Amino acid sequence: MGVNMPVTLYFPESGKHSLDIAAYPINSLNERDESSSKELAIGLLNNMGDGALEATERQFISLLNAAAEDFHIRLSLYHFPEVPRRKSAKRHLDRRYHSVESLWNSKLDGLIVTGREPVAPSLRDEPYWDSFVQVHEWARENTFATIWSCLAAHAAVLHMDGIERQRSRHKHYGIFECVQVSEHPVLKHISASFRLPHSRWNGLPEAELTQCGYQVLTRAVDAGVDCFVKQDSSLFVYFQGHPEYEADTLLFEYRRDVIRYLNGESAAYPSVPGGYFDRETRRNLLRVQHEAASRPHRETLALASSIASSVGKVNGWGITASTFYRNWLEHMYTQKSAREQRANAAAASCVSTLPEPFPNMQREMIGGSLE
Repeated sequence: MGVNMPVTLYFPESGKHSLDIAAYPINSLNERDESSSKELAIGLLNNMGDGALEATERQFISLLNAAAEDFHIRLSLYHFPEVPRRKSAKRHLDRRYHSVESLWNSKLDGLIVTGREPVAPSLRDEPYWDSFVQVHEWARENTFATIWSCLAAHAAVLHMDGIERQRSRHKHYGIFECVQVSEHPVLKHISASFRLPHSRWNGLPEAELTQCGYQVLTRAVDAGVDCFVKQDSSLFVYFQGHPEYEADTLLFEYRRDVIRYLNGESAAYPSVPGGYFDRETRRNLLRVQHEAASRPHRETLALASSIASSVGKVNGWGITASTFYRNWLEHMYTQKSAREQRANAAAASCVSTLPEPFPNMQREMIGGSLE
């Protein structure tokens, strides 16, 4: 028997939203509980490249589903139309996604914005930059909270405070030990130390973030800032890591990067993700890396893929990730409930202070009609 599905997906169809759970590949899920009164409307702006588009969609939906519990989440998917797409990806977007322009008239409680691999030296030169800035400003005034993931976090602070990301000498790649460095409601029930995936060359300088009013919540050992927040009209939550990753996501990225090296698309053989493989597997992958120059490319790829895939991967960060997102949902619901209570109180106050409408005139009219 399946489990309850708190997330309902709404896809564009003839200008209307329509429910389409069966079409989405989540295993053993029944229809949601219609009786849930804790309802939130959330948007996922998926800006990932074609190869990771559907996987990223699945990862965030699965994470929201794990975090939601007694919430009912109405989820809509959005994309930037300026980003060039292959035909297969465009068909997927046309079928499931709203263009970002439809966001301006949407009523959302929260928004998640993903990153993507950059194609320009400066983020301001990315083809979607102008739309991204509009999304940022819209989210400030129209959401209770927004999550900016990885490169989206870098772009958001660049626009908001001019903070430039800095490229590291090596890629922060693997499962990292993270520690809490300050208190915040989004850290409720999260351990003082935990492990989360990171996969990035660039990072944001903590000193500049602090000077501009951001609160750093967690720090990754040897990888800098992990999660940070800024409270404006909306609570903005930024992740440089990837709590949404599935157990095998880093494995797929590693294989992708090996292929890029063998095809001459990158100058260096990719490093092995740290803290991800057991010692023997890591040692064998390093051996393949060192011998890559003397082997045919096809053989190198086959060996690396075989070794990396031979070990079962376990998502050891899933509980931490779902707790982060659960706290995010709770924050939005608390803010939404408080706003509704204020609106109801204001409406009740207006009704109670209204004078009786023209009592003398009513009596005169009644009296006149009887004469």
